[in-house]
Amino acid sequence: MMDPKTPCDSSSNFDSFMFNSLSRRSGISTQSRSSVRNNSIREVSFGHSVSKPVRYGSKGADSEALSTSQKEISDEDARLIYVDDPERTNEKFEFAGNSIRTAKYSIITFLPRNLFEQFHRVAYVYFLVIAVLNQLPQLAVFGRGVSILPLAFVLLVTAVKDAYEDWRRHNSDKIENNRLALVLVNGQFQEKKWKDVRVGEVIKISANETIPCDIVLLSTSDPTGVAYVQTINLDGESNLKSRYAKQETKSKLVEKERLNGLIKCEKPNRNIYGFHGNMEVDGKRLSLGSSNIVLRGCELKNTNWALGVSVYCGCETKAMLNSSGAPSKRSLLETRMNSEIIMLSFFLVALCTVSSVCAAVWLKRHKDELNLLPYYRKLDVSKGEEDSYEYYGWGLEILFTFLMAVIVYQVMIPISLYISMELVRVGQAYFMIGDSRMYDKATNSRFQCRALNINEDLGQIKYVFSDKTGTLTENKMEFQCASILGFDYSSAIESLENEQVEYSVQADGKIFKLKMMVKVNKELLQLSRSAFANKEGKQIYDFFLALAACNTIVPLLVDTSDPMVKLIDYQGESPDEQALTYAAAAYGFMLIERTSGHIVIDIHGERQRFDVLGLHEFDSDRKRMSVILGYNNNSVKIFVKGADTSILSVIDKSLNADILQATETHLHLYSSVGLRTLVVGMRDLNVSEFEQWHSAFEAASTALFGRAAMLRKVACNVENNLCILGATAIEDKLQQGVPESIESLRTAGIKVWVLTGDKQETAISIGYSSKLLTSNMTQIIINTNNRESCKRHLQDALVIAGNQMSVPGVSHNSEGSSDAVSTPLALVIDGTSLVYILDSELEEELFDLASRCSVVLCSRVAPLQKAGIVALVKNRTDDMTLAIGDGANDVSMIQMADVGVGISGQEGRQAVMASDFAMGQFRLLVPLLLIHGHWNYQRLGYMIIYNFYRNAIFVLVLFWYVLFTAFTLTTAINEWSSMLYSIIYTALPTIVVGILDKDLSKRTLLKNPQLYRAGLRNEAYNKKLFWLAMADTLWQSIAVFFAPLIAYWGTTVDVASIGDLWTLSVVILVNLHLAMDIIRWSWIIHAVIWGSIVATFICVVIIDAIPAFPGYWAIFHAAGTGVFWICLLGIVIAALLPRFVVKYIYQYYFPSDIQISREAEKYGNSRDNGGGQIEMLPVSDAPPR
Repeated sequence: MMDPKTPCDSSSNFDSFMFNSLSRRSGISTQSRSSVRNNSIREVSFGHSVSKPVRYGSKGADSEALSTSQKEISDEDARLIYVDDPERTNEKFEFAGNSIRTAKYSIITFLPRNLFEQFHRVAYVYFLVIAVLNQLPQLAVFGRGVSILPLAFVLLVTAVKDAYEDWRRHNSDKIENNRLALVLVNGQFQEKKWKDVRVGEVIKISANETIPCDIVLLSTSDPTGVAYVQTINLDGESNLKSRYAKQETKSKLVEKERLNGLIKCEKPNRNIYGFHGNMEVDGKRLSLGSSNIVLRGCELKNTNWALGVSVYCGCETKAMLNSSGAPSKRSLLETRMNSEIIMLSFFLVALCTVSSVCAAVWLKRHKDELNLLPYYRKLDVSKGEEDSYEYYGWGLEILFTFLMAVIVYQVMIPISLYISMELVRVGQAYFMIGDSRMYDKATNSRFQCRALNINEDLGQIKYVFSDKTGTLTENKMEFQCASILGFDYSSAIESLENEQVEYSVQADGKIFKLKMMVKVNKELLQLSRSAFANKEGKQIYDFFLALAACNTIVPLLVDTSDPMVKLIDYQGESPDEQALTYAAAAYGFMLIERTSGHIVIDIHGERQRFDVLGLHEFDSDRKRMSVILGYNNNSVKIFVKGADTSILSVIDKSLNADILQATETHLHLYSSVGLRTLVVGMRDLNVSEFEQWHSAFEAASTALFGRAAMLRKVACNVENNLCILGATAIEDKLQQGVPESIESLRTAGIKVWVLTGDKQETAISIGYSSKLLTSNMTQIIINTNNRESCKRHLQDALVIAGNQMSVPGVSHNSEGSSDAVSTPLALVIDGTSLVYILDSELEEELFDLASRCSVVLCSRVAPLQKAGIVALVKNRTDDMTLAIGDGANDVSMIQMADVGVGISGQEGRQAVMASDFAMGQFRLLVPLLLIHGHWNYQRLGYMIIYNFYRNAIFVLVLFWYVLFTAFTLTTAINEWSSMLYSIIYTALPTIVVGILDKDLSKRTLLKNPQLYRAGLRNEAYNKKLFWLAMADTLWQSIAVFFAPLIAYWGTTVDVASIGDLWTLSVVILVNLHLAMDIIRWSWIIHAVIWGSIVATFICVVIIDAIPAFPGYWAIFHAAGTGVFWICLLGIVIAALLPRFVVKYIYQYYFPSDIQISREAEKYGNSRDNGGGQIEMLPVSDAPPR
C-alpha cells in the first residue's frame, strides 16, 4: 500500500496546514485487503474505527504520543525553553548537556564492575577461594604467588579484552562529542563543540551536516520554511523527509534581530514519531508538532541551511532515550556449564571428605605411633633434644587435610577451560570473517564478529526477530502493473513484451534523463501519448497526472560526465511514491519541479504548470492522500490515491460500474502475488465546493487545538464521489535470497518474527513475498485502541487458536510447519495493541497466543516495543533469541536479544555498532547459523565435556594414590608435570580441534537445514553426556592407576618411576580419547595430537634429568624394562575399549541425524542423485520457565 507520509506545501499558508503523519502513526491500519484476498485465506480481524492518543514504547509510562490537536500541556508536565536565552532556560532547572556516553566503564568503575561481571562465573569464585586458602601457612601446598597466577592471568586476559572494546566506545563518544556546530552567541554564529551545546541555544545547520541535538526549526534557506532531512541514523529510512519552520519565524534574521520567544513542550520521552508543544512569538501562540522538530542524528539534505533552537540535548534526545545501552552477554552454553561446575564442586567436596575422614580414622588407629611415623611425628629429636613439630591435634589435622585436599584436587574445576574457550572463539571468529560465503559483493562488506563470547549461541537460535525495511527488503520499490479503465497493463506478467525505457526530455539546451530505469508496457505507453484524442486517452492522462502530482516527491538534478545531460533523482519519504513517480515519468509524465505553491510536469515534451492549492497527507484513519490542483483554465481537480478499501469506499458507484468491478478483479490478481496495491481516483471541484473546502481548510489548519481532527474531517468531506481512474501494483524489492533464507530457517526449526514500523498492509505484503506468510494460513489480526478491547480480542484469538489446534488431524510442530491437513496460524498485531499488552498482565496471553502461531508479524512498532517483544519471549523460555536489523530504531531490539546482528548496508552504522555480529544482507544469516553456528556449538559443547573429563581423570589418579599413602595428600606425579599437564601436555589439541574440526561439510548443512535442530535439542552438551563422560572417566582412572599398581606390586619400584608411568598414561589416553572423536583430520590436528604426546615424553625426560628435582633419572630406569611399555599399552587398551564398544553400538544401532548425514556424505553421494531424503528427528519446544 502507499504510505505518503510527509506533506508538501501548496499555498501561501503553506506551513500552517502542514502536519506530519508520523505523529499519528499510532492510528492503526485495519485490514484493507480482505475483499481481494485469495479465498483460501481465512482472516480474523479485531479492529477499531476511532483513533485515540496512545503510548509508544514497551514501557507503559515512558511516553505519550499526544496529538497536537487533542491536548494541551500543563505547566507541571512542560519544559520551558527561552529561544536564544540558554541562561534563563537553564536557570530554574539545569537541563542535560549535549554530551553523550555509550561506554560501559570509566577509569574509576572499570576494575570493580569488570571484576563483578567476571565473577559471575562460578569457577572464578572457586579459584579465588583456593588461592586464598593456599596463602595460609598450614595449607601452603603450592607456592603462594604461583597459586594466584592462573586466576590472575585469566582475569587479566578478559579484562584487557573488555577494556579494549570499551575503549573503542569511548573513542566513538569522544569523536561524537567533539564535533563542531555553529551556535548563535551574542548575535554571531560561533563554532562550539557538540558537548557544549545547551538547551535554548540557536544552532545553524548547513547542507549535509548532522543535527547535534533535537531542535525546533525556526527558519531555513527555502523561502517557504521547508527543510529536507534524512533519518538514516534514526529510523532506518534513507528517503528524504520534510520538516517545516513556522510562518512567524521563518523570515526573521536572528543575526540582526534577537528572536524573543518561549517554547513550551513535553518533557523528554522515547517517542520518535511524535512531538507536542507550542511557541509564543510576538504575542502569537503557535502550535508545534512533529513536523517542526528535527531529531539528533538526522542529516540536512537539499537545503542550504536551517536554523533551530535546541529543546532536548544529550541523553535526553529521543535517539539516546531509545538506546538501552550495551548489555553484558554470556552464552547459553557457558551459563548451563555453571550447573555442571557446581556438580563437579560437590564431587570435589566428596573426594576431599573421603580423604579427610579416612585420614581421621588412620590417625585414630595410629595415635600411639605418631612419634615414629614419618608424616605425623609429634616430636623432633634430630638435634638431641625434644622439640615439638607443628602438629595441631586430631581435629585441626582433619580440617587441614580437607583443605589441603581441596588445593590438591583443585584442577577438578578446569580454569584453563575458560582460556581455551576464549582462544577457540577467536579462532572461530577468524574463519567466520574469512568465509567467502559471508562476504557481500553488493555492499562490499565483510562479516564482522564484534562479540567473541557468544559464538556458540549461533547454533542454538530458536527465534529470529527481523526488521523489515532495509533488512528483508532493499527498500527499493518497482512499478509492475496498472489497471486503467478496467484494462490490465501488467508489465510483470507480460515481461516478454515489455522493455526498460530510458525516457528523456530536452529543455534549455540540456537533456534530462531518469536516474532509474522503469519497465513499461508498450501498449500503455502508446496510449499515454494519445492525450485527449479520446475518452480513454483523457482517463490515462489523468491517471498518470495523479501519479506524478499526488505525492511529496522532490526532483533533484544530478550531474553526469556529460555536462549537457542531467539525471533526475526523485527523493521522498516514501519509496512507494518514488516508484510511482518514476513510472509516471517513464510513461511521459515527468515531474520536473516542485515548489511551495506549484509543480511543473513535462508531459511528452510539453511543460505544464499546476498550482498546488491544497494537500491532505496520508493518515492511518483515512489510509489515503489527496492533492488539489489548479489548472491554467482556472478549473480545479482533486486527485486521491490510497488503500483499495479506502478509495473504493468513496468512489461514486453509479459511475462506470463495469470498470469498478474489473478494477477490483485486477486488485485481487495483484495482491494474490504479493504486490503492494493502491487505487487512484479524482473529481472536478466547482467554485462553490472549492471555496467551501478552502474556508474550512484555513480554519482547521490555523486551529491551536483539535487541528488534526478538524483537518481529517475537512479531507473526508472533499474526498468523496470520486471517479475511479485505475489501480497500481508495486513490488517491494526483497533482498536477494530472502524467501529462500526464511524457508531454510523455518525448516531448521527457527521461528521468524517480523517487527516493523511500517503499516500493517505493508507488513502483510512483505510476509507474502518473502514466503513468511502462505495462502493456507489463518491470519489472526489484532488492532485495538484500549486495554479492555485488547484483552477481549486476545481471548477471542486464543479460542480460535485453541479450536484450530484441537481439530482432528491438525497439529503444529515447533518449526512453524504443520501436517498436510493442518492450517497454520499467523498472528498480525499492531503497535497500539502492544502498548496495552507489554508490561501488563496481558503479556502472558500474548505469549501463549504467539507460541501457538507459525508466524508473527508486528506492525507500527516503536523501537522500544521491538525490545519489549524480544523480552516477551526471552523472559519466558530458555530458547535463544536473535534480532537482526539495519537502523538505529533496531538498536534496542538488537541489544535485548541473546544475539544481535546488524546489517551493514545503506542505513547508517548504529545497528552495526550495537550488534554482536554484522553482515551485508539478510541471506547471509543462513550460512552464519546453519554452518558456522552449527560448527561452533558442536565444537564448544564437545570441548567443555572433554575438558571436564581431561581434568577429572587426572584428579582421580591423584585421589587413588592418596588412598594408598596414609591419606597424606602427597603425590607421585612430579609437581612440574602437574603444572604442565594443562599447559603443554593436553591444552593445544583441544584448542585446535575446537577451531578446525567439522562434523559435516558446508554443502550438507545447507542442503539439510534440519541438521541445525541438533543444537535446539542440546545434543552436543547436556547432562546425560556429562554423566556418561564422568562414568567413563571413573573407569579410565581406575585402569590408569591400578594396572601399574598391580604390575609393580611387590617390586622395589620408586614413587617417581611409577609417577612418570601414570603421567605418560594419562596424557596418551586423553589425546587418544580426543583422536577417537575427531571427524575431519588435517595435518595441523595430526601435529598437535601426536606432537603433544611426543612433547610430554620430552618434558618428562628433561625433568627427570635435572639432579635438583626429585625423581632424578627415574624415567630412564623405568623405561628400560619391558613391564613399563606393556603397562603403557595395556592401560590404553583397557581404558578405551569400553568407550569404543559403546560408541560402536550407539552409532550403529542408535545413530543421530548428524551421524547418518556424515555417512551419507562419505558413502552415499551416489544415492543423493536418486532423490532420497534423510528422515530427521523432531525438535521439541522448550517448556516455558
